[in-house]
Amino acid sequence: MIYLHTFYLPGESLETKFEMGYHKEFEMSCYSRSGYPFGFFPLKKLDYINFTSSVTIFSGENGSGKSTLLNVIADTIKANRFAPYNKSNCFNDFVKLCNAYLNPTPLSKLIITSDSIFDFLLDMRFINEGLKNKREKLFNEYEKLLGESEEVKLWSTEEYDKFKEVRHTKPDEYVRKRIGKDYIMASNGESALDLFESRIDKNMICLLDEPENSLSAIHQKDLAQYISDSARFFDCQFIIATHSPFILSIKGATVYDLDAYPVCVKKWTDLNSIKEYSKLFKDIK
Repeated sequence: MIYLHTFYLPGESLETKFEMGYHKEFEMSCYSRSGYPFGFFPLKKLDYINFTSSVTIFSGENGSGKSTLLNVIADTIKANRFAPYNKSNCFNDFVKLCNAYLNPTPLSKLIITSDSIFDFLLDMRFINEGLKNKREKLFNEYEKLLGESEEVKLWSTEEYDKFKEVRHTKPDEYVRKRIGKDYIMASNGESALDLFESRIDKNMICLLDEPENSLSAIHQKDLAQYISDSARFFDCQFIIATHSPFILSIKGATVYDLDAYPVCVKKWTDLNSIKEYSKLFKDIK
C-alpha cells in the first residue's frame, strides 16, 4: 500500500527566499541562516522523492543525508517517535518548508530509530533483571521445600499441599508457573527484532533508521522478510535508511542512491556498498 506518494523538499530557490526573509508565511527561528540541513539537498539535486512501491529505501555512505531525510519526512508527516531526535538548530525551520502528498491517510505513522531501539533494549534489560531476581528466589524456594521433607508433619494443610506440588513438578515448570510467563533472557538482537514485530501494525507508514543495528545476518534476513510480509499482507508502507544488503534486496523495493549526483533510483546490486561486499567475497581465497 502506498500512502505517501510524493515528498517535496524546499529546493534551492525556496531555501534562498526563506533565508533572505522573503518567505512571508514562516519566520526563521534559528540563528544561523545557512544551518544544516539548509543547502545540503540542493547540492545533491534532490528536490522531491516519488514513492512508487510500498518499500522505499535510502542508501548511502555515512554523511550522505539518508537519516536526515528520513527524519525530515517523519516530522513533516508527524510520525510518532519513541525516542527524541538530536536536531540541528535549523531543522524545524527546514521542515516547515517541506510538503507531503498523502492519500489515503494511514491509520498510524511511526518512526523507529537507533535511539528507539537502544531505549527499548535498556527497558528490556531492567525487566529481565527483575525477572532474573524473581527466578532465583523461586528456585531457592523450590529447593528449600524439597529439603524440608522431614518437617512435613509440622506443616499446615496448605503447606503440605504446596510440598506435594513441588514433589511432582520440575524446577523450570515451578518457576514459569509463578512468574506467569516463560522466562527468556533474549539477546540484544532478539529483543530488537521483537521491537519491530510488536510495534509494526496494519495500515501504517513505518520509517526505519538503520534497523539492522544489533541484528546478526540471520536476524537481518528475518527482518527483511517481516518487512516484505507486512507491506504485502498488512498494507504497510515502509521508508527505510539502511546499509544492510538483506534489507536492500527486498523484492520490489525502490532504492534511492544518496551518493549519486544527482540522487537517483538504482538497482541495489549497482550500489557502491554492495560492490564492495562483492569484491570482498571474490578476494577471499
